Amino acid sequence: MAIVAIVEYGMSNLDSVARAIEYCGATPLVTDQPRDLAKATHIVLPGVGAFNVGMTNLRARGFEEALNEHVIQKAIPFLGICLGMQLLANKGYEVAETPGLGWIEGEVVRLKSFTSKEKVPHVGWNCIDFAKPSPLLEQIESGKDFYFVHSFHMACERSDHVLTTTPYCGKFVSAVNKDNIFGVQFHPEKSQKLGFQVIRNFLAL
Repeated sequence: MAIVAIVEYGMSNLDSVARAIEYCGATPLVTDQPRDLAKATHIVLPGVGAFNVGMTNLRARGFEEALNEHVIQKAIPFLGICLGMQLLANKGYEVAETPGLGWIEGEVVRLKSFTSKEKVPHVGWNCIDFAKPSPLLEQIESGKDFYFVHSFHMACERSDHVLTTTPYCGKFVSAVNKDNIFGVQFHPEKSQKLGFQVIRNFLAL
């Protein structure tokens, strides 16, 4: 059975993520100890909040070095959710310009409304349009809805890292992938049946 380390760095209530992972057939390991990543077959970095606080907390708790060891060097399957996806970028501009993990080339910038109907933060259900096929998206059709809560988004430098986009505030990247690294701007743990399918697909990697 897969053991999924869920990184606890003070940026969200992780109960819903842990319950979703358990429901999908894996053992969740919620941890604030970097050494626990060595026990995991998969790693999830959730998060809700500001980019600069997220990176400060990761670094203060010793997770940046541990994540680089297990995800980059050992190629453990990794999934970043919401803020956890944004922290994969080179840098973010929320509150203050802050270096990120630098795993996905790009920057995290604020959503910009183009119509009066586009509210920021972007909260609620919206579709994801596939940019390319991926094992993370198996048994899911392009154009299906997932649940979002965010004010910032990742502007990728390379199109080959983009898995999906969402037609809001012009268009923003809603899922990314590079090798064993995946990120989703939406919350699969709150996206019902299709969200659980994303989690099952991740666990199958």
